[in-house]
Amino acid sequence: MKGVYSAPGDYIHFKSQVPLHKIPIGTKQWRYYDFGPKVVPPLICLPGTAGTADVYYKQIMSLSMKGYRVISVDIPCVWNHQEWIQSFEKFLDAIDVHHIHLYGTSLGGFLAQLFAQHRPRRVKSLILSNTFLETSRFSAAMRWAPIVGWAPSFLLKRYILTGIHDGPQEPFIADSVDFVVSQVETLSRDDLASRLAFTVDNASVGPLLLSDSLITIMDTNDYSSIPQELKDQLGERYPAARRAYLKTGGDFPFLSRPDEVNLHLQLHLRRVGVEAKPDLVRTIPKDGSGGSPGKENDEKKDHDDQPNGHGGNPESTSKESQSPPAPESSEYHGLYDQLLSSAKVISIGREDSTLMKDQLILATGVLLQLTWEFFIFSLLPIYVCSLYITENNVWKFRKLV
Repeated sequence: MKGVYSAPGDYIHFKSQVPLHKIPIGTKQWRYYDFGPKVVPPLICLPGTAGTADVYYKQIMSLSMKGYRVISVDIPCVWNHQEWIQSFEKFLDAIDVHHIHLYGTSLGGFLAQLFAQHRPRRVKSLILSNTFLETSRFSAAMRWAPIVGWAPSFLLKRYILTGIHDGPQEPFIADSVDFVVSQVETLSRDDLASRLAFTVDNASVGPLLLSDSLITIMDTNDYSSIPQELKDQLGERYPAARRAYLKTGGDFPFLSRPDEVNLHLQLHLRRVGVEAKPDLVRTIPKDGSGGSPGKENDEKKDHDDQPNGHGGNPESTSKESQSPPAPESSEYHGLYDQLLSSAKVISIGREDSTLMKDQLILATGVLLQLTWEFFIFSLLPIYVCSLYITENNVWKFRKLV
């Protein structure tokens, strides 16, 4: 990040409206945002290695205003994948949530899959973005993996930041990188070390009981820190999953392409049967409780070692498990039309921006040319006159000599 970073105006507004919750669970402290109608099954956002709960602020503001409940969490300081599963389950119990939809990017997508594998009854659907199935490639690339827990903070930050694409970038992508870098600066040494420990701890995602039809894979096609080979492995594991490709967006499309990402998230939630409650949307009360009041629809059920009904086993007795995914209605297709129209608007906006840039360059060139001609025609007579005077004086001097 070059120069002094200034937080975006919409992020400042978000921080002034949506409270950050902190709850201790055992020896871990969970930081999270929770906003939206409480009667709606939540979409829980899990960040990558360089992310925090704050990186999904654009999704929280947009989707919650449409009647969805969005929870964005920080990955706490846990050191292995089994500890993550147990800690995340305790967190869900603490906030009284049972059925969830997970949206994970990079490391967050990997952790979402692990939780869906080991707690299938709690996870109703997955949205996976720029993520992977196993960590062996990352552990092999880090030679100092055995001592990652003792590495100093500056070395951990340097390793994480070198994984972010560097070079010329368009303004929105560059802004997203700057924002994420600013969030990395807020992480403690233990937070950084524990997240890197996840990526170097050899583990892989096993078969999921969740149907592929309840999974959406959303990747960017320009570049990301996740190798394309690992993305291809993910697609091969879930061949029937829905695909949502973003032409550009970099490592953090939720920040650089929020409108497209939010529409794909909304389409996914509608497809898996999540009904938004826009009539329950309210502003944040002063007590910081967030969202709109309502009875929690997430009831405590049996322990999660039983399979999810969507995977082909007997369905749960809960109403949410019995209800099939919502059919693709005209409103559903209308969202696709909205996505296409927004893409056209973005394309037109870029063309206008290019045209304005060309016009500015042309105008600058004309101005420089006029300035040069002005100086030439203004100074040329003076230069000729000075030459005449000099030559005349030289001739007189020679005549005297």
